[in-house]
Amino acid sequence: MYDEILYPTDGSDGADAALEHALTLATAMDATLRVLYVVDTTYLGSGAAEGTTVESLRAASEEVVAETVETVVDRGVEATGEVREGEPYREILADAEEAGVDAVVMGTHGRRGLDRYLLGSVTEKVVRTADVPVLTVRLAEEG
Repeated sequence: MYDEILYPTDGSDGADAALEHALTLATAMDATLRVLYVVDTTYLGSGAAEGTTVESLRAASEEVVAETVETVVDRGVEATGEVREGEPYREILADAEEAGVDAVVMGTHGRRGLDRYLLGSVTEKVVRTADVPVLTVRLAEEG
């Protein structure tokens, strides 16, 4: 049923919460897990003043992808990794289509915080517009 599952991550706790679910699904379905990090180039105008560049963001994202792929492979699941640049939800959808994935597993909370409420969450946009099933995972409340 699922041969390839897309796991978008931004290295946040919210994304990490979804990894266990992605691994469980991939293991149960004997599927490959595709790890994707999208460098959000839509917000670089404000970050550039603080010394943030596409190159530094890409380097950090490649490290997150490499570590995640290593974790997945260590758990006995075949994995691939990809870093893309652009608007996250659009790149997630494009990657899902180009790679022909069968499902997406992602967290509901990423790095954006308040922006999520003002602009709409990446996860919400993916859920509304994806052509494949999307499993969303909430970050557990501490308590």
